[in-house]
Amino acid sequence: MAENLSAETKEKLMHVSVATLATALYKRGLRNQVIQDVRPVARKGQNMVGPAFTLRYMPAREDRNTLAEFRNPMHKQRQAVEQCPPGSVLIMDCRKDARAASSGDILITRLMVRGAAGVVTDGGFRDSMVIGELDMPAYHSRPSSPTNLTLHEAIEINGPIGCGDVAVFPGDTLVGDDDSVIVIPAHMVDEVADEAVEMTVYEDFVSEKVLEGATIIGLYPATEEKNLELFAQWRAAKGR
Repeated sequence: MAENLSAETKEKLMHVSVATLATALYKRGLRNQVIQDVRPVARKGQNMVGPAFTLRYMPAREDRNTLAEFRNPMHKQRQAVEQCPPGSVLIMDCRKDARAASSGDILITRLMVRGAAGVVTDGGFRDSMVIGELDMPAYHSRPSSPTNLTLHEAIEINGPIGCGDVAVFPGDTLVGDDDSVIVIPAHMVDEVADEAVEMTVYEDFVSEKVLEGATIIGLYPATEEKNLELFAQWRAAKGR
Protein backbone atom coordinates (compact mmCIF):
# COMPACT_ATOMS: atom_id res chain seq x y z
CA MET A 1 0.00 0.00 0.00
CA ALA A 2 2.75 2.45 0.88
CA GLU A 3 3.72 2.67 -2.79
CA ASN A 4 0.43 4.50 -3.53
CA LEU A 5 1.79 7.50 -1.64
CA SER A 6 4.70 8.96 -3.57
CA ALA A 7 7.79 10.23 -1.78
CA GLU A 8 7.19 13.66 -3.30
CA THR A 9 3.62 13.89 -2.01
CA LYS A 10 4.62 12.55 1.40
CA GLU A 11 7.28 15.25 1.70
CA LYS A 12 4.72 17.94 0.88
CA LEU A 13 2.34 16.60 3.51
CA MET A 14 5.08 16.67 6.13
CA HIS A 15 5.00 20.47 6.03
CA VAL A 16 1.30 21.41 6.00
CA SER A 17 -1.18 21.54 8.86
CA VAL A 18 -4.25 19.40 9.35
CA ALA A 19 -6.27 22.63 9.46
CA THR A 20 -5.07 23.62 5.99
CA LEU A 21 -5.75 20.14 4.64
CA ALA A 22 -9.26 20.24 6.11
CA THR A 23 -9.97 23.43 4.15
CA ALA A 24 -8.55 21.93 0.94
CA LEU A 25 -10.81 18.90 1.36
CA TYR A 26 -13.81 21.08 2.19
CA LYS A 27 -13.31 22.85 -1.15
CA ARG A 28 -13.83 19.43 -2.72
CA GLY A 29 -17.03 18.78 -0.78
CA LEU A 30 -15.53 16.65 2.00
CA ARG A 31 -16.40 18.12 5.38
CA ASN A 32 -15.97 15.18 7.75
CA GLN A 33 -12.35 14.06 7.41
CA VAL A 34 -10.79 15.13 10.73
CA ILE A 35 -10.89 12.29 13.25
CA GLN A 36 -12.88 13.49 16.25
CA ASP A 37 -11.73 13.39 19.89
CA VAL A 38 -8.25 12.12 19.02
CA ARG A 39 -5.07 13.92 20.02
CA PRO A 40 -1.33 13.22 20.18
CA VAL A 41 -0.15 11.07 23.06
CA ALA A 42 2.84 13.44 22.99
CA ARG A 43 3.54 16.25 20.55
CA LYS A 44 6.44 15.42 18.23
CA GLY A 45 6.86 18.73 16.41
CA GLN A 46 6.63 17.06 13.01
CA ASN A 47 3.86 15.50 10.99
CA MET A 48 2.85 11.86 10.76
CA VAL A 49 2.16 10.84 7.15
CA GLY A 50 1.38 7.40 5.77
CA PRO A 51 -1.19 5.10 4.19
CA ALA A 52 -3.87 3.64 6.44
CA PHE A 53 -3.59 0.02 7.58
CA THR A 54 -6.71 -0.72 9.60
CA LEU A 55 -7.80 -2.83 12.55
CA ARG A 56 -11.44 -3.05 13.57
CA TYR A 57 -12.59 -3.91 17.07
CA MET A 58 -16.11 -5.01 17.98
CA PRO A 59 -17.65 -5.27 21.46
CA ALA A 60 -16.13 -8.14 23.42
CA ARG A 61 -18.16 -11.10 24.64
CA GLU A 62 -16.92 -12.77 27.78
CA ASP A 63 -16.82 -16.35 26.45
CA ARG A 64 -14.67 -15.26 23.49
CA ASN A 65 -12.25 -12.85 25.14
CA THR A 66 -10.34 -14.38 28.03
CA LEU A 67 -6.63 -13.82 28.61
CA ALA A 68 -6.01 -17.16 26.90
CA GLU A 69 -6.79 -15.46 23.58
CA PHE A 70 -3.39 -13.74 23.69
CA ARG A 71 -1.76 -17.18 23.40
CA ASN A 72 -3.23 -17.52 19.93
CA PRO A 73 -0.50 -16.50 17.44
CA MET A 74 -3.20 -15.52 14.95
CA HIS A 75 -4.92 -13.10 17.33
CA LYS A 76 -5.85 -10.19 15.08
CA GLN A 77 -4.48 -7.47 17.34
CA ARG A 78 -1.08 -9.16 17.31
CA GLN A 79 -1.30 -9.94 13.61
CA ALA A 80 -2.16 -6.33 12.76
CA VAL A 81 1.04 -5.20 14.46
CA GLU A 82 3.07 -7.82 12.58
CA GLN A 83 1.40 -7.22 9.21
CA CYS A 84 1.35 -3.41 9.12
CA PRO A 85 3.69 -2.46 6.24
CA PRO A 86 6.67 -0.22 6.95
CA GLY A 87 5.74 3.40 6.24
CA SER A 88 2.04 2.80 6.94
CA VAL A 89 -0.06 4.01 9.87
CA LEU A 90 -1.95 1.45 11.94
CA ILE A 91 -5.36 2.95 12.62
CA MET A 92 -7.83 1.26 14.96
CA ASP A 93 -11.59 1.49 15.21
CA CYS A 94 -12.58 1.17 18.87
CA ARG A 95 -16.03 2.71 18.45
CA LYS A 96 -14.75 5.77 20.39
CA ASP A 97 -14.75 3.61 23.54
CA ALA A 98 -11.68 4.33 25.67
CA ARG A 99 -12.83 2.38 28.73
CA ALA A 100 -10.41 -0.38 27.68
CA ALA A 101 -7.12 0.04 25.85
CA SER A 102 -6.60 -0.44 22.12
CA SER A 103 -3.01 -1.48 22.75
CA GLY A 104 -0.05 -0.91 25.06
CA ASP A 105 3.56 0.12 24.88
CA ILE A 106 5.04 -3.29 23.99
CA LEU A 107 2.95 -3.73 20.86
CA ILE A 108 3.39 -0.09 19.86
CA THR A 109 7.15 -0.43 20.33
CA ARG A 110 7.09 -3.47 18.05
CA LEU A 111 5.16 -1.42 15.50
CA MET A 112 7.78 1.33 15.67
CA VAL A 113 10.68 -1.12 15.28
CA ARG A 114 8.98 -2.60 12.21
CA GLY A 115 9.03 0.84 10.59
CA ALA A 116 5.44 2.05 10.89
CA ALA A 117 4.86 5.76 10.33
CA GLY A 118 2.52 6.02 13.31
CA VAL A 119 -0.51 4.67 15.14
CA VAL A 120 -4.02 6.08 15.66
CA THR A 121 -6.98 4.91 17.74
CA ASP A 122 -10.28 6.51 18.66
CA GLY A 123 -9.97 4.61 21.94
CA GLY A 124 -7.17 4.75 24.48
CA PHE A 125 -3.67 3.39 25.05
CA ARG A 126 -2.35 1.80 28.19
CA ASP A 127 1.21 2.69 29.20
CA SER A 128 0.62 5.99 27.39
CA MET A 129 3.53 7.74 29.12
CA VAL A 130 5.91 5.19 27.62
CA ILE A 131 4.24 5.39 24.21
CA GLY A 132 4.61 9.17 24.29
CA GLU A 133 8.38 8.79 24.66
CA LEU A 134 8.73 6.52 21.62
CA ASP A 135 10.21 7.87 18.40
CA MET A 136 6.94 7.41 16.52
CA PRO A 137 3.77 9.53 16.49
CA ALA A 138 0.79 8.08 18.35
CA TYR A 139 -2.73 9.48 18.67
CA HIS A 140 -5.52 8.42 21.01
CA SER A 141 -8.50 9.71 22.97
CA ARG A 142 -7.05 9.32 26.46
CA PRO A 143 -5.01 6.93 28.61
CA SER A 144 -6.78 3.67 29.40
CA SER A 145 -5.31 0.94 31.60
CA PRO A 146 -7.68 -2.06 31.24
CA THR A 147 -6.61 -4.62 28.64
CA ASN A 148 -8.47 -4.53 25.34
CA LEU A 149 -9.99 -7.98 25.98
CA THR A 150 -12.27 -6.56 28.67
CA LEU A 151 -14.32 -4.59 26.13
CA HIS A 152 -12.89 -5.06 22.62
CA GLU A 153 -12.46 -8.01 20.27
CA ALA A 154 -10.09 -7.46 17.36
CA ILE A 155 -12.17 -8.82 14.50
CA GLU A 156 -10.89 -7.60 11.11
CA ILE A 157 -7.59 -6.49 9.61
CA ASN A 158 -7.35 -4.00 6.76
CA GLY A 159 -11.00 -3.54 5.91
CA PRO A 160 -13.02 -0.32 5.90
CA ILE A 161 -13.51 1.17 9.38
CA GLY A 162 -14.95 4.18 11.13
CA CYS A 163 -12.47 5.97 13.38
CA GLY A 164 -13.58 9.00 15.35
CA ASP A 165 -16.70 9.36 13.16
CA VAL A 166 -14.67 9.32 9.93
CA ALA A 167 -14.73 6.65 7.22
CA VAL A 168 -11.28 5.18 6.65
CA PHE A 169 -10.44 2.84 3.78
CA PRO A 170 -7.17 0.91 3.54
CA GLY A 171 -4.65 2.98 1.61
CA ASP A 172 -6.22 6.36 2.42
CA THR A 173 -3.54 8.82 3.49
CA LEU A 174 -3.42 9.80 7.15
CA VAL A 175 -1.79 13.06 8.21
CA GLY A 176 -1.35 13.96 11.86
CA ASP A 177 0.12 17.12 13.34
CA ASP A 178 0.41 18.40 16.89
CA ASP A 179 -3.35 19.02 16.96
CA SER A 180 -5.18 16.17 15.24
CA VAL A 181 -5.40 13.61 12.42
CA ILE A 182 -7.07 13.88 9.02
CA VAL A 183 -8.00 11.26 6.41
CA ILE A 184 -7.32 12.05 2.73
CA PRO A 185 -8.95 9.73 0.18
CA ALA A 186 -6.22 7.94 -1.75
CA HIS A 187 -7.42 9.04 -5.18
CA MET A 188 -7.07 12.75 -4.42
CA VAL A 189 -4.00 12.87 -2.19
CA ASP A 190 -1.65 14.34 -4.81
CA GLU A 191 -3.89 17.27 -5.75
CA VAL A 192 -4.80 17.99 -2.13
CA ALA A 193 -1.12 18.03 -1.15
CA ASP A 194 -0.29 20.42 -3.99
CA GLU A 195 -3.05 22.83 -3.02
CA ALA A 196 -2.20 22.64 0.69
CA VAL A 197 1.39 23.63 -0.05
CA GLU A 198 0.19 26.68 -1.99
CA MET A 199 -2.28 27.58 0.75
CA THR A 200 0.48 27.32 3.36
CA VAL A 201 2.71 29.73 1.46
CA TYR A 202 -0.06 32.33 1.38
CA GLU A 203 -0.95 31.70 5.05
CA ASP A 204 2.68 32.32 6.02
CA PHE A 205 2.56 35.61 4.13
CA VAL A 206 -0.67 36.57 5.87
CA SER A 207 0.71 35.71 9.30
CA GLU A 208 3.72 37.92 8.70
CA LYS A 209 1.56 40.83 7.55
CA VAL A 210 -0.85 40.49 10.47
CA LEU A 211 2.07 40.58 12.90
CA GLU A 212 3.16 43.79 11.19
CA GLY A 213 -0.28 45.28 11.90
CA ALA A 214 -2.18 44.64 8.65
CA THR A 215 -5.96 44.22 8.72
CA ILE A 216 -7.36 40.84 7.73
CA ILE A 217 -10.04 42.54 5.60
CA GLY A 218 -9.09 42.10 1.96
CA LEU A 219 -6.06 40.07 3.01
CA TYR A 220 -7.54 36.85 4.34
CA PRO A 221 -9.05 35.88 1.99
CA ALA A 222 -7.28 37.92 -0.67
CA THR A 223 -10.12 40.00 -2.08
CA GLU A 224 -8.02 43.09 -2.82
CA GLU A 225 -5.65 43.09 -5.78
CA LYS A 226 -2.99 45.04 -3.91
CA ASN A 227 -2.58 42.16 -1.47
CA LEU A 228 -2.03 39.71 -4.31
CA GLU A 229 0.64 42.03 -5.67
CA LEU A 230 2.29 42.27 -2.25
CA PHE A 231 2.15 38.47 -1.97
CA ALA A 232 3.84 38.02 -5.34
CA GLN A 233 6.63 40.36 -4.26
CA TRP A 234 6.97 38.63 -0.88
CA ARG A 235 7.06 35.20 -2.51
CA ALA A 236 9.73 36.20 -4.97
CA ALA A 237 11.85 37.65 -2.18
CA LYS A 238 11.44 34.51 -0.07
CA GLY A 239 12.08 32.14 -2.97
CA ARG A 240 8.89 30.21 -2.33
